[in-house]
Amino acid sequence: MPRMGGHGARGGMPGDKAKDFKGTLKKLVKYMSAFKVHMIFVAIFAVCGTIFNIAGPKILGQATTEIFNGLVSKVSGGSGMDFGKIGQILLMTLGLYVISALCSFIQGLIMTGVSQKTTYRLRKEISEKINRMPMNYFDTKPVGEILSRVTNDVDTLGQSLNQSATQLITSVTTIIGVLVMMLSISPLMTLVAVLILPVSVLLLSFVMKHSQRYFRGQQEYLGNVNGQVEEIYSGHNIIKAFNKEEDVIREFNATNDKLYDSAWKSQFFSGMMMPVMQFIGNLGYVAVAILGGYLTIKNAIEVGDIQSFIQYVRNFTQPIQQVAQVANMLQSTAAASERVFEFLDEKEEDQTVPDPVSVEGLQGNVEFDHVHFGYNPDKIIINDFSAKVKEGQKIAIVGPTGAGKTTMIKLLMRFYDVNSGAIKVDGHDVKDFNRSELRQMFGMVLQDTWLFHGTIMENIRYGRLDATDEEVIQAAKAAHVHRFVQTLPGGYNMELNEEASNVSQGQKQLLTIARAILADPKILILDEATSSVDTRTEVLIQKAMDNLMKGRTSFIIAHRLSTIRDADLILVMREGDIVEQGTHEELLAKGGFYADLYNSQFESTDQTCA
Repeated sequence: MPRMGGHGARGGMPGDKAKDFKGTLKKLVKYMSAFKVHMIFVAIFAVCGTIFNIAGPKILGQATTEIFNGLVSKVSGGSGMDFGKIGQILLMTLGLYVISALCSFIQGLIMTGVSQKTTYRLRKEISEKINRMPMNYFDTKPVGEILSRVTNDVDTLGQSLNQSATQLITSVTTIIGVLVMMLSISPLMTLVAVLILPVSVLLLSFVMKHSQRYFRGQQEYLGNVNGQVEEIYSGHNIIKAFNKEEDVIREFNATNDKLYDSAWKSQFFSGMMMPVMQFIGNLGYVAVAILGGYLTIKNAIEVGDIQSFIQYVRNFTQPIQQVAQVANMLQSTAAASERVFEFLDEKEEDQTVPDPVSVEGLQGNVEFDHVHFGYNPDKIIINDFSAKVKEGQKIAIVGPTGAGKTTMIKLLMRFYDVNSGAIKVDGHDVKDFNRSELRQMFGMVLQDTWLFHGTIMENIRYGRLDATDEEVIQAAKAAHVHRFVQTLPGGYNMELNEEASNVSQGQKQLLTIARAILADPKILILDEATSSVDTRTEVLIQKAMDNLMKGRTSFIIAHRLSTIRDADLILVMREGDIVEQGTHEELLAKGGFYADLYNSQFESTDQTCA
């Protein structure tokens, strides 16, 4: 698939929340049921890795006790330390940590695979879904909104899923396991350690409450700054032309100051969290050390148990913070998932029909039979439109802006379906064709050219992917673009950049005509293909289009009425109705709406020349 340039889009911000958190998570879990075996193994390895890691401090405490007892024995004239036993304890601890690291590595490997497969599957489904969506969806949604579903939201989902799933398992396991180990050492010391938690929670909630609104402000102003920068660079010539540099700088500085203020405050409050937690943690260590010393004197616990307990206290507060972070991450996961699933659940248009009509052997006769249509059913814009077009005829559709010219083309290609009436190709209703097969009959050359990042050869061949190089060159010659291509560095192998800005507008148009010639369609649609080029290029494009239209039914949407004088039939549209139809000479002779349009164009041209 060709790559297309475009503006980036911001997806859900970190502070976004899902409308239906529980429902979305259930849907995500159901969606991931294909990986349930993998998730079971992730849970097993995560739990095992955590348990082996938790057991380490308790065994290390035994080594500390052995060293302490050995020193006391040596001072008392005894045998001293048993280095063999200490060595065995240290080797056992090392073995546990190695096993723990191995389990963590395996669960990380499996979970990364699951998250990447999930994002791959989502992107694939979204890509396929886009091709089944009705045009109405794309006409009513911003491009950035759609792009963000495929890029930002899927990325957010994949990253947060990878981190949050295993983090939640390990954190919960760590909290339970550490609590059990602490209770096994000393219930009294455990009570002191647990009582410190509410203090830290209160302080954290206070800090988060104040920082959250600044983080929201930071994201909002960051979006505004990015938008201004993008706007300024894309319209830099206009800004220069109107001497608006100072206004632009003033506006940017105002927004940038707001971003600085909110970012400084949010980072300040965020930076306070760690020192606050460390201070409370240190208070806990002091309390545990004093109480542990007292219990050791009373022979209630061993010296090594104090060391083990202090490590467990540290391991106890950390997973609680991680659970809070996971809760935040799950909000992002749910918000991103909801947006992705909303898109996947959007209503699709029917792509196939039972017993479809074959496009083989069709000639290109088109009939509009009392067509009525409105983008909104309550507001009909095409009223009782009827016309018959014979194969090979050149049909021009003219009229003022908003008359319904482009709408008729959208109906012909079934981008939209008529409200009533019918559009027929060789006597068959377009609804009786499979959409993809129906559109194989059409070739389009639009006013807005579309070329993708690739070679000129690849861009022309997009009309028929199995075409040979020679066929591509023949199509280019018919489009009067071959000579120009030969003058380029690399010729047909020259790369067009993302915006195809290394060729002129007229040359782009000729390349799209060459693409349409190569596709060899039965019916052509030309939408004001010469409106944005100079007179000399217009002549070339007109010749190329004449070659393209030979022997094909052609619909031309025209604003320059001088370009459609030789049309076999001109349909004059006004407010959704065909008000006149006939040849150029017949319509001028009538002296009606078409004659007024035609004469007004030449009057304005004469005044301009004068």
